[in-house]
Amino acid sequence: RDLIRAVRACKTAAEERAVISKECALIRTAIKEENETFRHRNVAKLMYIHMLGYPTHFGQMECLKLISAQSFPEKRIGYLGLTLLLTEHAEVLTLVTNSLKVDLTNSNQYIVALSLIAIGNLSTQDMARDLASDVEKLLRANNSYLRKKAALATIRLLKREPDLIEHMSERIVGLLKDRSHGVLITGIQLMTEVIEIAPEMAEEYRRLVPSLVRLLRNFISMGYSPEHDVGGITDPFLQVKLLRLLRYLGKGNEEASDHMNDVLAQVATNTETAKTAGNAILYECVVTIMDVHSDSGLRVLAVNILGRFLLNRDNNIRYVALNTLSRVVSEDIAAVQRHRSTIVDCLKDSDISIRQRALELIYQLVNEQNVVALTAELLNYLVVAHSEHKASIVSRLMEVVEKFSPDKKWRVDTIITMLSLAGNQCDDSIPRTAIIFIAQSGSLQAYAVHRLFANLQSDTSQLTLVHVGIWCIGEYGEMLVRSCTEGDQTFPAVPEATVVSFLDSCLRIHNAEVTTKAFILNALLKLSVRVSPGMRGTIQGILSSFKSSMVLELQQRGAEYSTLLTSRWDGIRGELLDKMPVLDEATIKKRRAVMDDDSVGDLMPTRAGAASPNKTLSAPASNPSGGSLLNPVSAPAPSSGGDLLDLDSIFGGGAPAPAAQTSNGFNNTNGGAAPQPTNDFMSDIFSLGAVPAAPAQSQQQSFSPPAAPPQPTNPIVNAFNKNGLQIVIECSKPNPSNPAVTNLLCKFANQTQSPMSNLVVQAAVPKFLKLEIHPVSSSTIPPNSNGEVTQDIRLTNSSQGESTIKLKLKISYSINGQTVEEVAAVSSFPPMY
Repeated sequence: RDLIRAVRACKTAAEERAVISKECALIRTAIKEENETFRHRNVAKLMYIHMLGYPTHFGQMECLKLISAQSFPEKRIGYLGLTLLLTEHAEVLTLVTNSLKVDLTNSNQYIVALSLIAIGNLSTQDMARDLASDVEKLLRANNSYLRKKAALATIRLLKREPDLIEHMSERIVGLLKDRSHGVLITGIQLMTEVIEIAPEMAEEYRRLVPSLVRLLRNFISMGYSPEHDVGGITDPFLQVKLLRLLRYLGKGNEEASDHMNDVLAQVATNTETAKTAGNAILYECVVTIMDVHSDSGLRVLAVNILGRFLLNRDNNIRYVALNTLSRVVSEDIAAVQRHRSTIVDCLKDSDISIRQRALELIYQLVNEQNVVALTAELLNYLVVAHSEHKASIVSRLMEVVEKFSPDKKWRVDTIITMLSLAGNQCDDSIPRTAIIFIAQSGSLQAYAVHRLFANLQSDTSQLTLVHVGIWCIGEYGEMLVRSCTEGDQTFPAVPEATVVSFLDSCLRIHNAEVTTKAFILNALLKLSVRVSPGMRGTIQGILSSFKSSMVLELQQRGAEYSTLLTSRWDGIRGELLDKMPVLDEATIKKRRAVMDDDSVGDLMPTRAGAASPNKTLSAPASNPSGGSLLNPVSAPAPSSGGDLLDLDSIFGGGAPAPAAQTSNGFNNTNGGAAPQPTNDFMSDIFSLGAVPAAPAQSQQQSFSPPAAPPQPTNPIVNAFNKNGLQIVIECSKPNPSNPAVTNLLCKFANQTQSPMSNLVVQAAVPKFLKLEIHPVSSSTIPPNSNGEVTQDIRLTNSSQGESTIKLKLKISYSINGQTVEEVAAVSSFPPMY
C-alpha cells in the first residue's frame, strides 16, 4: 500500500521512475539476503511494478520459491506472479514442471486449482507431454470444481501438443454428460477447440448432435432460471457456445444440419432482441444458419434478423450486422436486397466504420435493376466522403457504370457528375476510361461536350474533369459551336471566340499542371481545323507564345504546333488532326484479359516496344501516315506485328507497305529515296514525352489524350503463396524526379473454397526506410480467387542507390473459424527500387 500511495503521489514521470528504482533496489537487496518473511510481499510489489510497465525479470526465481512453499497464501502469490511475470518462452519455466506435478496431487483442491490455472496459462509443448496424464486424471475427479479447471487446462495442452487429442477424445465426450453447469460449459468449449485444432474430429463428434440439440431445446422451453440468468435470458453463454459447436458439427454435413434446423428456427424466433445477451445469441444463431445446410426459409429468417440489427441504436450491433451481410450476400442476394434502404441509410451514420462497411455491402448489391438508385446514393456519399476514400469510391463507381449502365446517356451523366465531385482524387485510368465512354457515345458526343463545357465554365478546380473536358472540346469542337438538344435539355451554340478564349484562360488557372497545359495545346491545335479559318490566327498566337516556355515539353509543343499551322502543311493537316478512331469494348476487354494473364510472375519483364498495361484505356491518337509529320511520306511505317497494341490487330486491315524515306531537315531537296530525318518533330503530337531521334515509328503508339510515351511495365513481385493465400506486390515510382519514393500495391487473393475474414496486415522495414501504410480495401477476401483485396504502402528510401527496399509483412486472418497468422519476408525487389 505504501508503494501504491508513493506512486500515486508522483506528479511527473521522472518522480515515478525514481520511486520505482528505489523500491526495486530494496527488493533486490531482500532477494540477496534470502528474506523469507517478506518474500510474498516483494513479489506482490513486483506484480504492481510489472503492471506499470517496468522490468521485473530479476524477481522470477522468487515466484518459484513461493510455489515451493507449504502455505496456501504464499503459493497463491507465487502462482499469480508466475502467470504475470513469466511467459512460456522464459528459461526458468522448465524448473516449474516438478512443482506443478506435485501440486496436482495435493489434497487441497484450491492448490490443485492454482496449478491447473498455471498450466492453462503457461504450458509449453514439453510441459504438455509431462503433465497430460496428471491432468487427465483430474478430468475424472469426483470434485466438479477440479474437473472444470482441468478441462480449461486441457485446452492449452492440446493446443501445444495436438497428438494428445486422440488419447483424450473419449474423456472429452464424457464431459458433455456432466450434471455440473461449469463442467458442461467448459466441456463444450473444449470440444469446440478440439475441432478447430483438428477438423477431422468433427466426424467423430457428429453422433452427439441429437444430444446437443436436445440440450439447446431445453434452454428455450425452460422458464426463468435465476441461477444463470443474464438480463432475463437463460444462460446466454452456454447457448452461444452450444450454437458455435453445432455450427462446426453441421458444416458440410447435410444429415447433422437437418437435425438442428428446427431448434435453430426456435432460437431465431423466440429469443428477445431487447437485451444485449439476446442479440449475442441471435448473432451466433444467424452465423450457424448460414454455415450449415439450412433450408431457404431459414436463411431468409437469418437475413431478416440481421436487418433488424441494422435498426439497433448500438453501433457495435450494426457493424456486426453489416459485416455478416457482406459475407452472406453472395449466397442469398435476394434476401439481402429487401433491406437495401436500411443499408443505404447507414451511409449517413456518423461512425466512419459503419459507413465503410455499408459502402462495401452496397457495391455487392448493385445490379441492372437498382443501379440508378444505388449510384445516386453513392454519388451523394461521395460529396461527404473523406478525401482518402474518394479514389477507391470513384474506381468502384466506374466499375459499376461500366458493368451495369442502363443506357449511354445515363453513363455520360454519371461520369461527368462523378468527376465534378472527385476529379482531384482519381487515378490515371479514370480519365482514359471516361474518354473512351464518351467516344463510344455516338450521337451523345455533342451533348457530352456541351455539358462538360458548361461545367468547366463554373468550376475548374477538379483537374480530371478539366482534362476530360478539354480533350472533348478539342475532339468535338465543331459540335460545341452548334446548338444541341438532348431529351428535355437544350444547349445554345457557343461562339468560336468564346471557346478559344476559355481554353486560353485555362492555361492560367492556378492548379494547371504541365499535363493540363499540354492537353490545352493539343485541343487548340485540333480546333484549328474544326472552327472557321478566321480563328486560326488567334490559335497560332497562343501556340507561338509557348515557343519560349521554360518547360521543355511545352516549348517543343509550341514550336511544332505553330509550324504545323503554317500554309506549308495545309495538305495533311486535316487528315492529321482528324477525330481519333473509337475502340470497341470487346477489344478493350480482350486486351485487359491478356494483360491480366501477363501480369502473373515473380518479376514482370519489360518487352521492348510494348506499351504499359496501365495505358490500355487511354484515348487513341496516332499519326495516320505513320511517318514524320513535317515530311509527307508515300506509305505508312511497317508494323512490328503481333504486338498487343498493334493498330492493325485492333482496327483490322493488312500489313502496310514499308515507308518511303525522306531526307533530314524539313524538306527533301535531293529527290528520290533519302535517309530518315534526324529529328521527327511532329510524330509525338499526342504524347507528353520528349520526341526521340529514331527511325520511323511503328503503329505501337499510346492511346492516351495526351499520354506519356510507353513506359516499362510496373514490376510485380510474388511476396507470399501459402495455404491458399497469395500476395503479389506491384511496384511503382510515383514521382520520377524523386526516385527515393516507392509505391507498393499489395494484392491479396484467396484460392481456397472459404472466405478469409478479419484480415489484418502489419508491415516492418529497416531503419533506412520510412513506412506509410494505408488500410486494406476490405477485411474479407472472397474465395475461389473471385476478387482481390488491396493495400497501399508508400516507402521512402534514405539510402536510394545504395540499398534496395526490404519488407516484412505479418498477415492475420480467420478462415473456417480458425485464426491464422503468417509472416512474409520480401527482399526480391528490383535493384532500381
